[in-house]
Amino acid sequence: MTAADPVADVGALAEPVERVGRGWTSALSLANGAIWVGWYGPLQILLASQAEDFAPGTGMSKETMLAWVTGAGAVVSLVANPLFGALSDRTTARWGRRTPWIVAGSAGGALSLLLLAGAGGVWRMAAGWCLVQLTLNAAFAAITAAVPDRVPRLQRGSVGGWLGAAQILGVVGGTGLATAAGGVGGGYAACAVFTLVGVLPYVLRYQDLRLPASARPAWSWRMFAASFWLSPRRHPDLAWAWLTRFLINLSNALVLLYLLYYLRDRLHYDDPENGVLILTAVNGVTLLATVVVGGVWSDRVGRRKPFVIWSGVLMAVATAVLSGWQTWPGAIVAAAVLGIGFGVFTSVDFALMTDVLPKAMDRGKDLGVINVANALPQVAAPALAAPIVTYLGGYRVLYLVAAVIGLAGALLVGRIRGVE
Repeated sequence: MTAADPVADVGALAEPVERVGRGWTSALSLANGAIWVGWYGPLQILLASQAEDFAPGTGMSKETMLAWVTGAGAVVSLVANPLFGALSDRTTARWGRRTPWIVAGSAGGALSLLLLAGAGGVWRMAAGWCLVQLTLNAAFAAITAAVPDRVPRLQRGSVGGWLGAAQILGVVGGTGLATAAGGVGGGYAACAVFTLVGVLPYVLRYQDLRLPASARPAWSWRMFAASFWLSPRRHPDLAWAWLTRFLINLSNALVLLYLLYYLRDRLHYDDPENGVLILTAVNGVTLLATVVVGGVWSDRVGRRKPFVIWSGVLMAVATAVLSGWQTWPGAIVAAAVLGIGFGVFTSVDFALMTDVLPKAMDRGKDLGVINVANALPQVAAPALAAPIVTYLGGYRVLYLVAAVIGLAGALLVGRIRGVE
């Protein structure tokens, strides 16, 4: 047990009461950012480039191919995140409940990215992306569960803010690595190295909390499978929190999915790949300006819902700008305003989710079920976006639909009763 570990004497199933230090928060945030590099280098640039290369002769447009590949990966993510969260809940290894999965998931993710770099067609591309989703979700589920394991309730907004900052830096970093590495293969290799190296400070410096074997529930396939169903009737706050996160993330996924093609085909921007990087950087700057401040402010006033509601409304307004002002300056303004809203939403919504968790024993599994609200939009977004762009009005209608969905998610936060 290291001297730097601030809550080493707290049981794995206890409600944490001692505040975590800056070193712990920084290391966990870096690990979180590394996972997002592994996801968003491909999602922002590399998969779209491969789809453009592989689409000719297949009978599919590049938009449809990208939709199928990302949708397949999202289906894997739907299963992987709660599954690995539940397995980490039950892990009694000497290295703790979460650390073994962080190590295995990030190493597997790095190898999967290298396999994806060598894909020679759409089927290998889809298989590689599914492997990336499977492995990185194992690491992400464990990283997420470490917060309610170690962080007291009134510090979770600020810690969530730093994790959110790392998330957007991971998106920007992944996009930058994919753009600057000089090709698809180099982009995947750069993202793979960063994904693996970024988790090392946390797993090497901070010892995880161990679960005694005596505290692990008896194994039963039926009980294990049944545990993934969280009844909305028994846990209404959790259900409403899940739905609001799903809707706002669906709105965001609709914005991001065809961003490269939007710049190229609708705005006729000269360098769309660089345009994606510019918009991502603008979004990242404004997000970073609000993500930590929003979480800290929420902790200090002891309230979550007003922050989530108004940040969601702001994001809906920004998405509507993409529908009504289809120019390069309009895209920059929308990216900036989306960053402001998503910064506050990212940190405070994360704290809100940890506040409605039912049981300490199932933190990883329950957060995995909640994180389905992050992955399911990746399945739903292609199914909605492809026909809208192709047959039902193009990008103007797409972004208007996204704005309405995001606004609905923001307003439904008011249905959560158990959190002030």
